[in-house]
Amino acid sequence: MDKAICIEDVTYRRGELELLKKMNWQVKKGEHWAILGLNGSGKTTLLNVINGYIWPTTGKVSVLENDFGSIDLRELRKEIGWVSSSLQEKLYANDKSEYIVVSGKFATIGLYEKPSEEDWERASQLMKQLGCAHLAGRAFQTCSQGEKQKLLIARALMASPKLLILDEPCNGLDLFSRERLLEAIAQLAGAADAPTLLYVTHHTEEILPIFQHVLLLRRGEVFQHGVVGEVLTSAKMSHFFESQVEVIERGGRIWVLPQTE
Repeated sequence: MDKAICIEDVTYRRGELELLKKMNWQVKKGEHWAILGLNGSGKTTLLNVINGYIWPTTGKVSVLENDFGSIDLRELRKEIGWVSSSLQEKLYANDKSEYIVVSGKFATIGLYEKPSEEDWERASQLMKQLGCAHLAGRAFQTCSQGEKQKLLIARALMASPKLLILDEPCNGLDLFSRERLLEAIAQLAGAADAPTLLYVTHHTEEILPIFQHVLLLRRGEVFQHGVVGEVLTSAKMSHFFESQVEVIERGGRIWVLPQTE
């Protein structure tokens, strides 16, 4: 099967600090992965490598069967959707929600080109698919955090990416907003034409059953990767967190609880 991501012996150094250490990891096209790690584990560094925003100190990177060093990374990024909370800060707060979504077609902050009728129709369909069609006509700044995240996912899908990265999309959401967003993500991931998905988090309970594979990062190294049910066990997670924890499965999702004396 074709590979969406292939990372071989990748190390990334910033000065004396190694942020990624001899990393090896592969994702097949059509697979959906969760990337799990505490703050400072190297998750953001890895995403920047995948997107070509930083270059590994050593090792090889291939994304969507394009070897880094032999392609125009600006063209490759058009095939990658990246949703992060930092993007919210760059968008124009007064833009209407549908403008935010359709601007994803052009990968611009703000709308400077004239979208076609097909573009507006696609934006409308994506908003409906993600449960945020009712936001049409509303200024982006008036939307809740969960609504903004749905709009950003719709925006990322406008360009029909082959790889979609959701970087801690539930950050800052309350319990019920989180569940509504996760439900929308589950529907998206289950679609026949869904892109390969990477879901980045440090909360195991956000890893939906649709994400069947997980990559554990710790201090810039691959601690383990594989099938969720085989990796996220009490013994392995206690070793991963370097603290005794209990893993509880419920409804196909996994909660990790610290063990108290």
